[in-house]
Amino acid sequence: MFLLEGISYLANGNPMQRRAYEVLTAFRLFDLLQPFQPVLAGTIPLAIDIPGSDLDIICCWEDEAAFAEFVTHHFGHFPDFECLHKSIRNRPTVLARFTAGDFPIEIFGQNRPAAEQEAVRHLLVEYAILQERGEEFRQAVIALKMAGMKTEPAFGRLLGMKGDGYEGLLG
Repeated sequence: MFLLEGISYLANGNPMQRRAYEVLTAFRLFDLLQPFQPVLAGTIPLAIDIPGSDLDIICCWEDEAAFAEFVTHHFGHFPDFECLHKSIRNRPTVLARFTAGDFPIEIFGQNRPAAEQEAVRHLLVEYAILQERGEEFRQAVIALKMAGMKTEPAFGRLLGMKGDGYEGLLG
């Protein structure tokens, strides 16, 4: 699927997607992260972003310390840089945040293929739902996000899911 095959599709997208493409390529973010199989996830690839949406880059590392050192070396000079080691869903995670151009960037890395990580799985499920449900549904997701709801719970509410939207979308 094109969403997993790089970022070139953004160059022909809506104005926000084109701007994201410009920033990602100007700062060579995907080129630099290529050894870690980067995938752009989140709301911008799906055209359901709102003001302040970030660019979420999902990566796969083999060595946690080496990955953290890599992102610190290559991106530590960017404004607002921080690199955190966390446990997310009982998995060691490296989370780097910074600002590039006019976008907040979040690099999220775990020791498993990006396609198996929840953010990418959500991306693919949400893409399929948006394709099936159309523009009115997309606008309803954006409206809920503008009202303060996170993406997965917004999908869950619109689809009538009970419980945790994060888990429900993966079910």
